[in-house]
Amino acid sequence: MSIAKRVQQWATFARTWHIYDCTWQNPFESAKLIKTHLMGLHKPIYHPMNDCGDHVVLINTREIALPGDEWVKRVYFHHTGYPGGASWTLAWELHSKDPTLVMKKAVYNSMKGNLQRRHTMQRLHLYADDQVPKDILANVTNQIRTPRTVPQRLDHIDKETLENFPTIMDYPKDYILR
Repeated sequence: MSIAKRVQQWATFARTWHIYDCTWQNPFESAKLIKTHLMGLHKPIYHPMNDCGDHVVLINTREIALPGDEWVKRVYFHHTGYPGGASWTLAWELHSKDPTLVMKKAVYNSMKGNLQRRHTMQRLHLYADDQVPKDILANVTNQIRTPRTVPQRLDHIDKETLENFPTIMDYPKDYILR
């Protein structure tokens, strides 16, 4: 077996670490993307009973963006098991309690409900901001591309770039903007 084939085989069977930035991303679209790496669907050796998934590190889960008024309308259900123990929590309440829970529940619900789902979720590492422990960050070898690009804020652009930006029309000097 050639060295190239050995490396290819090792890369197929090894658990690699991926990082994903959740800033301004829809958690339900992102969950479909993250699920493929957690379960190993992107690998040629995938089988539903084969545990070949990778580790995924999610950063900036505090900055997720739900579409429309989903923050107010989406409800999460929990039951304690006792009579009258049902509770419904709105998405914004859940997000204010723990900024990682909305993303965690989105990934958990995107997977099929089989016996491997809880074991697979152990390879998901969630962080509310970009402060990741160095021992975890040392393992990361790949970045998952985000489906939605994050626009740059105007107050983060330097003045020189703004002044050199082409104008559509030049206002007269005595013109008053209202």
